[in-house]
Amino acid sequence: MDLKETDILGADIEHHWYYTSKAKAMAQMLHGAVPTRILDVGAGSGFFSRHLLAHTTANETWCVDIGYDADSDASEAGKAVHYRRSVDAIDADLVLLMDVLEHVDDDVALLKEYVDKVPPGSRFLITVPAFNFLWSGHDDFLEHKRRYTIVQLEEAVRNAGLVVKHKAYYFGMVFPIAATLLLAQKARGDRSPARSKLTRHHPMVNAVLKLLCNFELPFMKFNRAVGLTVFCLAEKS
Repeated sequence: MDLKETDILGADIEHHWYYTSKAKAMAQMLHGAVPTRILDVGAGSGFFSRHLLAHTTANETWCVDIGYDADSDASEAGKAVHYRRSVDAIDADLVLLMDVLEHVDDDVALLKEYVDKVPPGSRFLITVPAFNFLWSGHDDFLEHKRRYTIVQLEEAVRNAGLVVKHKAYYFGMVFPIAATLLLAQKARGDRSPARSKLTRHHPMVNAVLKLLCNFELPFMKFNRAVGLTVFCLAEKS
């Protein structure tokens, strides 16, 4: 996750509908297979890998982000969290790239870099924002290069030498709301300012959005149509 959004949401990130729902979707995509050592690329605060440490038997995570001021170490649920600006080869069995590929010019090269750093059998869980027609000031604020369809992400993953295991869109239940608001704004000719759309919602609004996402979760694996995010689980053969 982007460090800019950590600054915006602060401690509220632990309860925000978007991040809590995305963490549940992450667990769904892993199909109950618990990692031992996690490599969290472009980790920011390390929200997603720390979530796995807190809620599974995973016992260590290495969070890598060029945005860190310096290397440091911490803990989550009594388990080691290592924050690093870079890493060499590492014996990780799960690599997270949660909303990372859209930030770089060459997404395949970045994936290949980390494919080469982990052993065969390592799984890669990747998320990216969906559909270029949903481009807004939020993407400008976060300095995105592109948004993806499920086919485009799958192509990048395969070109990096990974085998795709599962793929799906998520946030399909809130997709109509987000798309309608954005397209209506564009139809009026309003220019979307370069700022994050993540805000601290009223508790009732936050609860309703969580409920919609929870309702969608059991059907996520079948969703090849629409959503705000593309998920892909792949493996190094």
